[in-house]
Amino acid sequence: MKIVFATGNKGKFKEAQEILGPGYELLCPADLGITDDIEENGNTLKENSIIKARYIHEKTGLDCFADDTGLEVDALGGLPGIHAARFAEVMGHAGASHDFQANRDVLLAELAKHPGEPRTARFRCVVTLILGGGEYYFDGCLEGRISEKESGTRGFGYDPVFIADEFPDRTLAEIRIEDKDAISHRGKSLRAMAEFLQNQYICINEESKK
Repeated sequence: MKIVFATGNKGKFKEAQEILGPGYELLCPADLGITDDIEENGNTLKENSIIKARYIHEKTGLDCFADDTGLEVDALGGLPGIHAARFAEVMGHAGASHDFQANRDVLLAELAKHPGEPRTARFRCVVTLILGGGEYYFDGCLEGRISEKESGTRGFGYDPVFIADEFPDRTLAEIRIEDKDAISHRGKSLRAMAEFLQNQYICINEESKK
């Protein structure tokens, strides 16, 4: 099955490939000559994932999916939230959009202003799938806390500063990719989508046999 993942993030793309498995021909927009920077002007993760999925579907006519992910830090009142990928820029660091080193630096600096407060946080992810013209949504959440400093070299984004409840002595950037995929917010959303796609495939095959 051919399906487009509306992302230019190589880490996300690899994670989706591993979860969906060999039964899917996964494409990214660049494979189809689409390099547009899609404006994510929604007010929620779901709205932003819908915007991206619809944009790619309108451009290609192909089945596709998109995700939007946010990081909610309790001591910061839920920030960076939907601005996770642009947190440094939102906090006044010009030109830092999608610079995750800058985002992590700003996050740790902001938390340093709240000594003694819990560093609890969570990742949330919403995946929008457009299949046969219909829209379907899948949610995932990963609870944890923000570390005092960066540690680890695996993963991407905020992984070097996020400690999941399931691995309380290591950041996501220090655990095996397989272990991260098993617990991650995006992994949960993508596995739910993969199960849905498999069920749809079974239903289509059963209908064709009638």
